Amino acid sequence: MVGRFKNKIYAGVLGKLIGVYLGRPVEGWSYQKIRDTFDEVKYYVHDRVGVPLIVADDDISGTFGFFRALEDYGYDKNIPAKAFGDTWLNYIIENRTILWWGGLGRSTEHTAFLNLKNGIEAPMSGSMKINGKTLSEQIGAQIFIDAIAMSCPDNPDLAVELVRKAASVSHDGIAVQAACHLAALEAMAFTEKDVNVLLDRAGKYVTDPLLKSIVSDVRDICSKETDWRKVREYLDPKYGYGVWPGCCHMVPNHAMVIAAILLGGDDFQKSINIAASAAWDTDCNAGNVGAFNGIRLGIDGINAGADFRTPVADMMYVVTSDGGSVVSDAVIESKKILNAAAHLTGENVEISKERYTFEFPGSLQGFLPCEFDHGCKSKVDVHNKNESSNENALVISCECVADGVTANVSTQTFIDFSKVALNFSTVASPTLYSSQIVKTKASVDTEQEVFLTPYILYYDIDNQSQVIYGESQKLEKQIKEFNWKVPDTKGMPIYKLGYQISSVKRFTGNVMIHSVNWDGAPSEFAQRGMLMNSIWNTNPLWLAGFASSAAQFAADFNQTYCVSHQEDDGLVTIGSREWKDYKVESIVYFSLHKSGGLVVRSTGHKRYYGAILTNYNTAQIFMQKDGNRKILTETEFIYVEDKPYKLQFAAYGNQLSFWVNEEKILCTSDAAYTCGGAGFTISKGTMTCDSFIVLGDQL
Repeated sequence: MVGRFKNKIYAGVLGKLIGVYLGRPVEGWSYQKIRDTFDEVKYYVHDRVGVPLIVADDDISGTFGFFRALEDYGYDKNIPAKAFGDTWLNYIIENRTILWWGGLGRSTEHTAFLNLKNGIEAPMSGSMKINGKTLSEQIGAQIFIDAIAMSCPDNPDLAVELVRKAASVSHDGIAVQAACHLAALEAMAFTEKDVNVLLDRAGKYVTDPLLKSIVSDVRDICSKETDWRKVREYLDPKYGYGVWPGCCHMVPNHAMVIAAILLGGDDFQKSINIAASAAWDTDCNAGNVGAFNGIRLGIDGINAGADFRTPVADMMYVVTSDGGSVVSDAVIESKKILNAAAHLTGENVEISKERYTFEFPGSLQGFLPCEFDHGCKSKVDVHNKNESSNENALVISCECVADGVTANVSTQTFIDFSKVALNFSTVASPTLYSSQIVKTKASVDTEQEVFLTPYILYYDIDNQSQVIYGESQKLEKQIKEFNWKVPDTKGMPIYKLGYQISSVKRFTGNVMIHSVNWDGAPSEFAQRGMLMNSIWNTNPLWLAGFASSAAQFAADFNQTYCVSHQEDDGLVTIGSREWKDYKVESIVYFSLHKSGGLVVRSTGHKRYYGAILTNYNTAQIFMQKDGNRKILTETEFIYVEDKPYKLQFAAYGNQLSFWVNEEKILCTSDAAYTCGGAGFTISKGTMTCDSFIVLGDQL
């Protein structure tokens, strides 16, 4: 049963995150610079180089974003390479998300994306025939494979087959073989711990004589030399960047991954330390090594050295066009992988549906002491109850809480823009909205009066952080559930959900949060009116909650938004996959355009329902799936430029309805999509919009 691999999947996901965050601050540094600055990167150095710890990164976004092809295509073991290519087109926003946008002919992934965009399907999109040998053999094939491999525990044949197709979207030749090699190693690491046994078995998946030779050579030198610096000195003149062409060739990096695995042995920390300290592609290599050894050594292996877990607190950004899934964590992604593994094997595995369950060993799901100034604060420590018992819960340990002195913890529900790295664009939508109901189960380990107060942090119209507290709840030893309707922030984005612990008398002890959840669309989320505070800032933070693939999406001088796109299908969406049944409305003004309107149930910018006015004479409801548009219903409708039209588009069950100026003009049914975000669509022109309203209980 794949259920027995649950914790190893989580350890693999954690290992990936830890490795990436360890190596990311020194990515692009020379070997000598790393050595001169840090000697070795044995722990996180982000603060020493002035970057955040939790960042948007292609290794993370690609790994957990492209993996979604399995779910999107029904967990088909025979999923074609084309489906992985279509997944790229659905989740990538050109020049903004996931990839290094280094240019045609320089960035392998950018080149492959342009091929896909221009109709060259995978696997041809990544082929040597189209892109040449050098470009097609860079590192990117192997850095995105870990989640796919983890969805095939103890099944290397399937892991290799799926990874070969996924990798072929952008790569070819020895790069694809190296990705398959890693996939086999990771799939087999669920049940085999011995590295040499794993390398022996994985060898059967390597047919390229050069790759066979490289792996054999690395194994040989590592069997004779235990000092990783001497091993690197041996590898550099044979396999280094000076030997292999391109920006970031696979060969040096795969060689270093294998060396770090061998030299690290059963020491998780040592293995990622080597990968991050040896230069070349430090975050990619440490991420692959971390994933492999996370699977192989498990949680205990990760916990054996320094505390790499608490600072990370499971957090990650999976930056795609599906904005509501961007702010994520290791628990959420591990459950997705476990679900994929169950479907691929035809097994039933019980997977909790609540957002915060703290169900994996030591998991925190982003909850840490809150940095916001709540006044006098108690010393706070967080850990998981399952580290010392069979019960899952976030434990908030407080010291000397008293009248006027509180303990505060919070987790991200959106991007904290004070801690954003500039290397990769961080496109996201909030996961939590005004009017949604937050359901919390909590308890306390004392009979004294202790209170728990939920709160949100949000950005106001001046981009300043503000707090709103909910009603305080008296805790009891037995688990108590309470609900809180999130207050109205006037459409401003909520970036943290937190809990404040208070007591009139001194309290030193533990408060347990057992689960937190919210689901469904907000009963009312609204941005309306001219919200621009300055003509010099057309992209304020209140706009940042939308994921835009439109060429222009900005605050407008007269209305609320301006949406413009010179090609077909510029989308602007907000919301999450928890949104199921709801109505969205806006008053729009058309300028020069081909079509424009509203979107519901978007899970990426190539999978959604649209309701549009087009060609000044037609209204349509359509279903967009990858490159195919199916018109579900249409009618004649005459409209003109520069006149306001109130558009409303509702999805309820399988029923889709479209109103213009309060008149229902179209209604149809379709079962393709059951959930997803909402927004605007514009093709070959512009529309301005003076509002955007989501009504989740009005249907």
